Amino acid sequence: MSEVTRRSFLSTTWKVGFGLLAAAGAVTSWDLLKPRLAAGFDAIVRTIAPDAVPETGVVEVREARGYLVNIDGDVVAFSEVCTHLGCRVPYIDENDRFECPCHGSKFTREGCYIEGPAPRGMDHLATEVVEGIIEIDTTEVTKGSPPGSEVC
Repeated sequence: MSEVTRRSFLSTTWKVGFGLLAAAGAVTSWDLLKPRLAAGFDAIVRTIAPDAVPETGVVEVREARGYLVNIDGDVVAFSEVCTHLGCRVPYIDENDRFECPCHGSKFTREGCYIEGPAPRGMDHLATEVVEGIIEIDTTEVTKGSPPGSEVC
């Protein structure tokens, strides 16, 4: 058996270390990039009962990447994706509206365009009440109304 020199030991250690680092990077990248089919990516997401949606404010549904809003007794689902460049648009309770932090587009609680670079209001997601629970169909997206339309 040959004697292990300091140089060969360090060389092997560095190679094994970089190999483990590359493997960890590959696993992490795959975990971040793989589509989550059961979590709002071309899926039907079961949420809550219609009466659990408050008359004011909104309910965030992370699995569907959207929001549930009670508008005059009807529950509507909006996509959280800004119609400008795709940033996540949070609901700001203090202002009672959706505000995009990236470029400043603003939308009413009803998803109507107020101001900013967005070309239209917030996109709607299809909903259906099944067995007393709201289901959001993330495959069915309806584009929001253009600024100044009669709908808003």
